[in-house]
Amino acid sequence: MTLLRDTSYPTPGELALAGRALAEEHPGQVLLRRAGSSRSGRPLWVLSVAPSEGPDARSSDGTAGPLPPGPARNVLVVAGAHANEPVGGATALSLARRLVHDPAPRAGCGWHFLLCADPDGAALHRTPLPDSLLDYHRNFFRPPGPEQPEWAPSLLPADRLPPETLALTALIDELRPVLQVSLHATDLGGSWVQLTRDIPGLAEPFAESAAELSIPVETGASDAAGWPSPGPGIYVIPDPGSGAAGAFHPEDTRLSTWYHAHRYAGTTAIVEVPMWASDLVDDPAPHPDPRGALRVLAGRLTEDAALVAAVRALTEAAGRPPYPEPDTAPLLRAVDWTLALIPQIAAEWAGDGAPAEATAAYIAGIDAFGRRLSLRAAAMLLRVLRTRRHPAAPGLDRLVTGWCEEFTARFQARWVPVVTQVEHQSRTVLAAYERLVDPRYGGAGRPAAGVRPGQDSAGSTGSP
Repeated sequence: MTLLRDTSYPTPGELALAGRALAEEHPGQVLLRRAGSSRSGRPLWVLSVAPSEGPDARSSDGTAGPLPPGPARNVLVVAGAHANEPVGGATALSLARRLVHDPAPRAGCGWHFLLCADPDGAALHRTPLPDSLLDYHRNFFRPPGPEQPEWAPSLLPADRLPPETLALTALIDELRPVLQVSLHATDLGGSWVQLTRDIPGLAEPFAESAAELSIPVETGASDAAGWPSPGPGIYVIPDPGSGAAGAFHPEDTRLSTWYHAHRYAGTTAIVEVPMWASDLVDDPAPHPDPRGALRVLAGRLTEDAALVAAVRALTEAAGRPPYPEPDTAPLLRAVDWTLALIPQIAAEWAGDGAPAEATAAYIAGIDAFGRRLSLRAAAMLLRVLRTRRHPAAPGLDRLVTGWCEEFTARFQARWVPVVTQVEHQSRTVLAAYERLVDPRYGGAGRPAAGVRPGQDSAGSTGSP
């Protein structure tokens, strides 16, 4: 595999065109269909690769042995659930192409790829190939929780769910996937996997892939603080009622679409890869004073958020400009959502519940988490100020620039080529499926009823 620096993240439109080309090249085996529409009417495309029929099924390590026979099972791979994490679409397309030429993972299994779960958000986050962390934040966008397709069910009543969420849950109901994979990314840090149920044996191939590709494993992921970890970088979401629904967020992970597959005895894996890597998140050494460090980080987060909030107040005082402007409401909703989270998070870090013992990796993860919160709010607000030609824009620009430079320097960030991100994510997805269903790895091999590629609930097909 050649690791190229200049491979960019494909847009939703480019993904659809590539998916159509693959379907036209392999008719009857690959299908592109429309599974719904976004709030703005953008298509939600699903690329499906049909099960192989009678191959010499071999596992990824080359050992022979067919998978258990039975009705076709399905895997659903979701890309683009977070607008600022564009690698998932590239991984989905790469996996689909790989599966066309490799019948083993398709033995009795159909693979389905939702190419972009939030095309509206992707249209607002425009960084096809960022040159730096600052470049990444110049056109940054991440919608507030209630507008994110996977998180919306944990924050909204059923009658207010966005169409992207309804399309995703309908797809899960149709396919009844034995495995759902959600492809995510972090701007700076390492790689890790969250699981709604443990997949025994996944830690080994995950670690091997990360080591071979020089990607650090995030052993203290703040998103999974306090969760069971069967291996470095592998985290199992606690059972309902455990009181550990998620770290530093108002959402309950177990009310997200990740758990919708459990209605059909499915399992969901969330695979995270970094855009920029830092070895600090893979440091197992004990931290000398975790509570003291968290108090310092809480204080910095509070101060940084106050700076952004002060500028945000100026936008309200100035009102809207007298000239036409693009719709900045999504950006401002996201800014306000992020700023509203920060006091709760800072209080938790500074409170008595902070851990008395923790690794250096854990504190580094918290450090990165706090930096990106205030930075993201400032970056999105800066976009609004520039659009409105607001006099506060230059000052906020200097703040965003300084924070990006400090973030990069503090974590000694190094770029991970897009093809490397894609390769690691692809390997992890295939390993998760193999370990989940193959009896040689303790998998149950549960067959799940599903619809073959070529049909949706109405029997229709589509193309971009």
